[in-house]
Amino acid sequence: MKDKIWLSSPHMGGNEQSYIKEAFDTNWIAPLGPNVSGFEKDLETYLNQNKHVACLSSGTAAIHLALVQLGVGLNDEVICQTFTFCGSANPITYQGANPVFVDSESDTWNMCPKHLEKAIKDRMNNGKKPKAIIIVHLYGMPSKIDELLEVANKYQIPIIEDAAEALGSTYKGQKCGTFGDFSILSFNGNKIITTSGGGAMVCNSEKDKNQTIFYATQARDNAPHYEHSKIGYNYRMSNISAGIGRGQMEVLDKHVNLRRKMNQFYVDLFKSIDGVEVQKEPSSDFYSNFWLSCILINKNAPFSITQFQEAMTGENIETRPLWKPMHLQPIFSNQPYYGDGLSEELFKTGLCLPSGSNLSNNDLERIATVVKNLT
Repeated sequence: MKDKIWLSSPHMGGNEQSYIKEAFDTNWIAPLGPNVSGFEKDLETYLNQNKHVACLSSGTAAIHLALVQLGVGLNDEVICQTFTFCGSANPITYQGANPVFVDSESDTWNMCPKHLEKAIKDRMNNGKKPKAIIIVHLYGMPSKIDELLEVANKYQIPIIEDAAEALGSTYKGQKCGTFGDFSILSFNGNKIITTSGGGAMVCNSEKDKNQTIFYATQARDNAPHYEHSKIGYNYRMSNISAGIGRGQMEVLDKHVNLRRKMNQFYVDLFKSIDGVEVQKEPSSDFYSNFWLSCILINKNAPFSITQFQEAMTGENIETRPLWKPMHLQPIFSNQPYYGDGLSEELFKTGLCLPSGSNLSNNDLERIATVVKNLT
């Protein structure tokens, strides 16, 4: 069998081992140490917006702690983009709160500002003002930030910015992950840089960062013994994982450029094929890292979405449907939803394609050959 071409596999830069070795040599193995503080500083410098970063065990943990700090509790409501990974929505339920799902707009596939305002008005008419809004930059594509912030500010509802897939993306020149009251990043194994598993909370103040770390380290009060006046969590990143992250930061911009190059490869590959559309940036305001390159296949294409997937699978090339909207998931089927079905149509017609920064010329030739054989 031919070697597997993955959707998005880890891509080491080479210097990660030096940070890991230093951690072992100095016995900094616990979830604290110079790599953790160093990785946080690296991220703060990269984001370049006077932000304060706390490294955590996952992006999902970061969303959870953002909800905790915004006071979300039992039977509260939190608006969440429906077209996303479950990690955006699940933490709402950890707090005993209820998600309210909002559909996408067609330009970026992210939360639609018009549907958002409609949802807010309706929930308030029902006596439930949402406690927070979780927006997502899907597949690395920035959301319509200005419009979403305008709606959120109008009703004075804080925003949690899920930038798990968007490290390196920008909106009007400002890095994604710096727009929310709390913003989150992910370094899962398939992300643009990885710490194997891990994430980060991006905070607007040192106070919020310290509070995040407090909750992430079991909420231990300042006492000589173990004293706890709040519920805490074991969410801190280890010094070993942070060492991988420090090495990955050295190649982040290179990885972004390579992912964008992959997206251009698909633009060129499909430009003469009717019925296939590659996701693109709506304007020069949007700069995507193109973490994953995605296509839509409509009825005018010379192949169906099933035929395309089967052909790729036959050559041991991974593809994946776009995210199944949260309001269609069995666990969330009874939750409120506001939209016009756009995310459902994207799910039916869309695929993610291999997009890694470590794909070889031979990998690209194999992908191109499958496409050419289908047309």
